[in-house]
Amino acid sequence: MDYVVETNDLTRTFGSFTAVNKLTIKIRPGEIYGFLGPNGSGKSTTIRMLCGILEPTSGSGRVLGYDLASESEQIKSRIGYMSQKFSLYDDLTVQENLSFYAGLYSVPRPERKTRIEEMIEMACLTGREKELVVNLSLGWKQRLALGCAILSKPAIIFLDEPTSGISPTSRKMFFNIIQGLANAGTTIMVTTHFMDEAERCSNIAFISEGHLIANDTPDNLRNNVLEGVLAEVATNNPMDRLPVVEALPYVKECSVHGSLLHVLVQSEENLSELQQHTAGNIKKITPSLEDVFIALSRQRRRGSANE
Repeated sequence: MDYVVETNDLTRTFGSFTAVNKLTIKIRPGEIYGFLGPNGSGKSTTIRMLCGILEPTSGSGRVLGYDLASESEQIKSRIGYMSQKFSLYDDLTVQENLSFYAGLYSVPRPERKTRIEEMIEMACLTGREKELVVNLSLGWKQRLALGCAILSKPAIIFLDEPTSGISPTSRKMFFNIIQGLANAGTTIMVTTHFMDEAERCSNIAFISEGHLIANDTPDNLRNNVLEGVLAEVATNNPMDRLPVVEALPYVKECSVHGSLLHVLVQSEENLSELQQHTAGNIKKITPSLEDVFIALSRQRRRGSANE
């Protein structure tokens, strides 16, 4: 199978609102496919369609060779799915949650004990098997929820904002686990708004207001989207400086990053003049994925305004 996920003009509307607009993507086996965008951009709606939970309004798609519209039940039985809400039972123990999902996913009985033990070890919950889930930290709940989702060894796992609300340490540990799964051949599609997580994906799709606005590797996005020279400006009152800098004729993009401004200019020759206008320390930097996404989102909004 060349692709485990393929969509063509996949669209979902709710009344007059279009949540996902003509989405066309392809995901290869073993990829960690990052799906990025702000809240309300259409990420979760897309995931729900790909999982066979929500029927597309128009367009088409296939997951593991099965059609989204006519074979959704076959899709549901062959994938793993984990949402940010962690579908766990607080009044059951770690062991009981895993046993429940082993039955739900029809894990063969001779394999259940071994698979449950493997998931407990993966989630770093050895010794906590009899602890009620309600007493676990968010990081432990997250890893347990992942264990429940992959008990049946699905070929593809959909993770919808799985690291929302947990600590940076737990987020890093979680991504180490899914990197190991991908290395073993599992395909992973993960929605996130954390750019450090996006850096660890093999491919990234940016979605804004239901529209796919970019789809490439992290390196290609950083190197090819922004045309010009990106500078970091340390200046007093960056919010006050922003409109002044944006009005300069050679400035293509400008955004606030904490106490800094990131300014895209036409060429290096513009940097000295930029320093005069900002009275700040300036250094040339390599674009981050956050810079790329901000620029793409603005381009998208400008394009919409001109339509």
